[in-house]
Amino acid sequence: MRRLLALVLLLTAVAGLAGPAAAGFAQPAVVSERPVAWTPDVLNGTVTAIAVLGATVVVGGDFTQLADPSTHRKYNRGYLFAFALGTGRILDATATLDGPVTALATAPDGSGVFVAGKFAKVNGAPRTGLVKLDPTTGTAVPGFTATAGKGQIRSLAAAGPWLYAGGTFTQLGGLPRVGLARLDATTGAADPALDLHLARRNRGLVKVEQVAAQGSAVAFVGAFDTVAGKPRPQIAVADAASAAVTDWSTDAYTGRCNTLYDSYLRGVDIAPDGTWLAVAATGGMSGPTRMCDSAARFDLTGPGNHKPTWVNRTGGNTLWSVAISGTAVYVGGHMQWMDNPKGHKTRGPGATPRSGIAALDPATGTALPWNPGHSRGVGVGVLLTCPAGLLIGSDTDQVAGEYHGRISLLPTA
Repeated sequence: MRRLLALVLLLTAVAGLAGPAAAGFAQPAVVSERPVAWTPDVLNGTVTAIAVLGATVVVGGDFTQLADPSTHRKYNRGYLFAFALGTGRILDATATLDGPVTALATAPDGSGVFVAGKFAKVNGAPRTGLVKLDPTTGTAVPGFTATAGKGQIRSLAAAGPWLYAGGTFTQLGGLPRVGLARLDATTGAADPALDLHLARRNRGLVKVEQVAAQGSAVAFVGAFDTVAGKPRPQIAVADAASAAVTDWSTDAYTGRCNTLYDSYLRGVDIAPDGTWLAVAATGGMSGPTRMCDSAARFDLTGPGNHKPTWVNRTGGNTLWSVAISGTAVYVGGHMQWMDNPKGHKTRGPGATPRSGIAALDPATGTALPWNPGHSRGVGVGVLLTCPAGLLIGSDTDQVAGEYHGRISLLPTA
């Protein structure tokens, strides 16, 4: 069935019937529209973070109950659990936390999974806001001693010897850091070289919503106006080697959206080749000239101000997450449509219906034919690509018309 679906998509694209891709070129390959049947069901709360380490999937959030989809056995498991990739078997060895998980990242050397959240204890021992765990035993990895200071970690990204953290904190790894920090992935010590002095003009709360790292590029988005004294409204790129903000910039997000939002960029991911990035935005407003409630691609090559390569607007519905597979840009959120610049929480001319999740052409940004559908709720807040496919985390339980409690896997077709 999966091979047949992939063949149908390919033939449709070549025939020019699947959308506005350039004539003579097949649409990029996407994952299957049918989720696997074996992922565990999260019965309440929200899945806010997913990480994959080998054959183990680690899931974090504010949930407290799980169920095995084959045996229907229920588990009282708060905030964090792990399951086997390929079978969905819920692993018994899981750390005990006293508060929700907000972010996860896999150590680049495979030595563990970093867990951030609103907790003060891990397995009964004091550990504030950040820990490195062995997911097979549930124990803290010795040597990594970083704890979060005042504020909260909202995002983690690991690359090379480093762990990047973004959030609302003012201290991390033993050093004063506002919103963004880089830690030694082995010891947890903050890197004194990377101190980018994020700030807001009105002295409001600095907040990094998402950080992504790929090769030498480190991109981050959120509520800030300047980075290292340079104008960087809501998005900036740092160089991992020099530990400095780069000359890359964009003024695309200087315009205001709904005044209720202190910032409206919510997600960022960097392409596997490191040459471009994609972002996801909320904003509560719509229109063909606004960047609110949109996905956009920006090239990373060259200094100076960058205009988006493309923009795809939802017509006024939030996008929370973005993940680049190399052949597609997946976006998740509360949207009902893509390709909808003239919609105002309505279906405007040319809009493509897409509930909760969509795949965009990396070259043009238009919606691909792929359309499994996802119940909307607050929205799809977690997208993670891995060799097995696309993992999805949310607050709802319907994918492709099937029940999948708050986490699902759309396999590689």
